[in-house]
Amino acid sequence: MKIQQEHDAILSNMANFPNGASLEEIRKALKWPVNHVRTLQRRLATLVEEKRLIVEGVSRARRYRLPRDPATASTMSMVKKNEFGIPLSAEAESVRGLVLEPIHLRLPVGYNREFLDRYQPNKTNYLSEVTRRHLMEKGGSYGDLPAGTYARQILSRLLIDLSWNSSRLEGNTYSLLETERLLKLSEIVEGKDLKEAQMILNHKEAIEFLVYSGSGVGINRRTILNLHAILSNDLLGNPEACGRLRSIPVGIGKSVYNPLGIPQLIEECFQQIVDKASKIRDPFEQAFFLMVHLPYLQPFEDVNKRVSRLVANIPLILLNLSPLSFVDVPVQIYVQGLMGVYELNRIELLRDVFVWAYERSCLHYSVKRRELSEPDPFRIRYRELIRETVVSIVRNQMNRNTAVEFIKRSAIEAVPSEVKMRFIEVVETEIMSLHEGNYARYRLRYSEYSAWRNMWE
Repeated sequence: MKIQQEHDAILSNMANFPNGASLEEIRKALKWPVNHVRTLQRRLATLVEEKRLIVEGVSRARRYRLPRDPATASTMSMVKKNEFGIPLSAEAESVRGLVLEPIHLRLPVGYNREFLDRYQPNKTNYLSEVTRRHLMEKGGSYGDLPAGTYARQILSRLLIDLSWNSSRLEGNTYSLLETERLLKLSEIVEGKDLKEAQMILNHKEAIEFLVYSGSGVGINRRTILNLHAILSNDLLGNPEACGRLRSIPVGIGKSVYNPLGIPQLIEECFQQIVDKASKIRDPFEQAFFLMVHLPYLQPFEDVNKRVSRLVANIPLILLNLSPLSFVDVPVQIYVQGLMGVYELNRIELLRDVFVWAYERSCLHYSVKRRELSEPDPFRIRYRELIRETVVSIVRNQMNRNTAVEFIKRSAIEAVPSEVKMRFIEVVETEIMSLHEGNYARYRLRYSEYSAWRNMWE
């Protein structure tokens, strides 16, 4: 067994010891012979040095455990926030550092089937028990209702949010307001690639398929293939590839990872992913497992990540939990998380992004918030500029098209380029959330709001 594979096996087994484990407990879990104890000690020392394991105690009392992830950390000293404001564990930071190295310094790798083989449903856990419980509390319980009831209640909002955010993560340039107009009025933005509109409309249809099918959808081959067919409609060079596993090689841009290229093995691994995922009892572990292994296999010619993001919502929709719409998720760190999976078979960075993303989605949709969210530093910093932009749109009675262009100009003129997209998103969200019960917070008169709303509608 290669050293990296031994490291992965150790870390995978450590998930079964949330309170830590002794050297002997780890050896028995791995089924290593006694004469390999010194090798195991060296592997553990390396993982501790790399901060992928934490060691506590000395001599016979020495125990090893995984670092806490953001959801289990009791103090902010346990995690670090990066330029995106997302708390990352030490392991996630380590992964990020590795995938940010120049591509010529990263060794080419192929598909590692052992990464999938060693995952045992309900025994292996990518998310700790504490994290899963934390997400369940955030996701809320909406009663013993038929599958998909909660998603149907928020469908108008979910269609826009998930369609836009999932498309945005693919590089789609439609704004939030342009997406709303496309979905509600079928209005295509002139000058933009028609494939961008098609991508968003495909998302809408796919979400409706998941929500309205209720218990008719599930983590099974049929659902995933049909989801791919909907999401890839009119977007693939070969129309026959829609809803079919690929029979040709594919590559990953800006990565040293080469996906599996043998059709028979792709078929076997895809079915193995579906079988394992269907057995996972926890909805969040199930969702995250699919977000890891579907993109890693790349079972389709294209649209793999989009499929994984929507498939991840199936267990949440079925149990009437808050959906995962990837609100505010930065493209860069999401891609870096996937690169960690592709090139290193390490899930920590993608895991931390997943946890943060779900928390954001819950705050976005929850009818009852059990706790107040922390103020957004970005909104605080640009509070007056955001307010002035919203007020200008209302007082000048701008319609959607005019408002979109005005917000873009304001962003170009008033904020640094690196936060331009974030500013546009925040202002568009504020405009879309403006109603007769909150217009006063912008120091607007009702007559101003009412005149604008008539124009807006």
